[in-house]
Amino acid sequence: MNEFNEKRVAKVSLFKYEVFHKVVELGSLTRASEALGLTQSGVSHAVHSLETEFGFSILTRNRSGVRLTDNGERVLAFVREMLQVQERLKQEVAAINGLETGTIRIGTFTSISVQWLPGIIRDFLASHPRIEVNLYEGDYHEIEEWLLSGEIDFGFVSMPTLDSFEVIPLKLDRMLCILPPGHRLEKEPCIRFGDIANEPFIMPKEGSDYDVRRVLRKGRIKPPVKFRAADDYAIVAMVENGLGISILPEMILRGRRNEVVALELEDGSCRSLGIALNATRNVSPATRKMIDCARSWLADEARAGGAKPARGE
Repeated sequence: MNEFNEKRVAKVSLFKYEVFHKVVELGSLTRASEALGLTQSGVSHAVHSLETEFGFSILTRNRSGVRLTDNGERVLAFVREMLQVQERLKQEVAAINGLETGTIRIGTFTSISVQWLPGIIRDFLASHPRIEVNLYEGDYHEIEEWLLSGEIDFGFVSMPTLDSFEVIPLKLDRMLCILPPGHRLEKEPCIRFGDIANEPFIMPKEGSDYDVRRVLRKGRIKPPVKFRAADDYAIVAMVENGLGISILPEMILRGRRNEVVALELEDGSCRSLGIALNATRNVSPATRKMIDCARSWLADEARAGGAKPARGE
């Protein structure tokens, strides 16, 4: 490996960092070129130039895409940090000049993306039209990883989450047991855990099953898991077709024509939703404004529909 040359690295433009980061984010030179509005050869040239100036390879290329080398993994965290500082500087300069610009990256999961974010983003952009909002959809574990690495500015989470995060509680969401039509328990006022202990169960995929596993632990039951599904709405469809029962958050079922029977659990289990930020990183002005907008939107929803605010755990 060539000796690290500080003078050469100092000449590297932030544009090359942006290209490198986008390639890593999307896992493909082609997709990165489309996202950045560049030719694929332009992206390849930027990455190659960066490798030349660093003095080592940062990506390996194969038929399935690209992946980081060990050295690329080492420098990626610093690249992200530099791009975040650049973004905060851009927003601060814009604020001084009476303008609002910038980008907010939000970690989210299906029920938040469907039920909350369209309204929150609409209200936010009505007041801040020059700020770009990017959504990163994943499961709870992925959102925590993105926060730790600095890939997102904040993420929606089910609490409790990692102690290292700053957490803002938002709302309690009931966990409901869903049954197929005609199930022997459909007329019950609520579901007792003992009554479903041996029922064929459809479990969310690993990483999205935190809330369900917590409920089952509280109920001290381990129903036989017949299927696992990555998509919440696939679970609803499987229950509709009599393939088993499941437990899902109420938000998943809201506003849809579902053929399932949804009943409250005997202990009134809920999940506690909130916003998490990496407490070790500075938060941009635009991010704080988006969080304020989210809290205001949810407060309006609670007043209109009686949604319960969350409490810290």
